[in-house]
Amino acid sequence: MNNNDLADVIAQAEGVTKADARKLVDTVFAAIGDAAAKGEEISLNGFGKFKVKDSPEREGRNPATGEAMTFKASRKLTFAPAKAVKDKLNG
Repeated sequence: MNNNDLADVIAQAEGVTKADARKLVDTVFAAIGDAAAKGEEISLNGFGKFKVKDSPEREGRNPATGEAMTFKASRKLTFAPAKAVKDKLNG
């Protein structure tokens, strides 16, 4: 499922135009992205939580040459599904 598919489902379920539904989808994901960029946890009841995790700098190797290299520290967005979602996945 992509953004357009999600917008189609919303348009049919709520009786709005596909264009309006697409704006809603884009707004929701922009808000999630903005909150994550600030380091905030995004908790969606019945769906799950998005959390920002820090990944420290680490050493690694270039698989092609075997040369040692350093991976910069970074921030990652993780998702933990709610129990209701886990239950749907597992029947």
